[in-house]
Amino acid sequence: MPIKIFVTGGTFDKEYNELNGKLFFKETHLSEMLSLGRSRIDAHIATLMMIDSLDMTDADRKIISDNCIATQEDKIVVTHGTDTMVETARYLAGKINDKTIVLTGAMVPYKFGSSDGLFNLGSALAFVQTLPKGIYISMNGRYFMWNNVRKNKSAGEFEEIR
Repeated sequence: MPIKIFVTGGTFDKEYNELNGKLFFKETHLSEMLSLGRSRIDAHIATLMMIDSLDMTDADRKIISDNCIATQEDKIVVTHGTDTMVETARYLAGKINDKTIVLTGAMVPYKFGSSDGLFNLGSALAFVQTLPKGIYISMNGRYFMWNNVRKNKSAGEFEEIR
């Protein structure tokens, strides 16, 4: 069965406006990233929204949850901004228990060329194929259970809660 990839925005898909120095959204880079990574996975991409996760509301999380529930695929990757990724994972865990869902993102926009996004996407795709049903976050080559992870903003990485 194919893997469903839901795009929600976040740093993953931000671009840089050289004229005003601001980051903005245009369109997702997922197809380009899969091609660059020479992916041979049968993946179906759907863009749900293109927002910064700091602007994400529970209404947005409901859209993500409803789409995860409605899709026939039981292996799902959600690209998401890192600032509220844990909150969305918690929301999904309260609604879905019969699918494997991996949320991933990037600390640096893909278009910057030095992004961690390509690595994180590849890791998430590998984890979604091998982990049992549940809600996970995949960053920095690791996966975390939704209820045992936090973003360490000073270190710029995700870590287990001890």
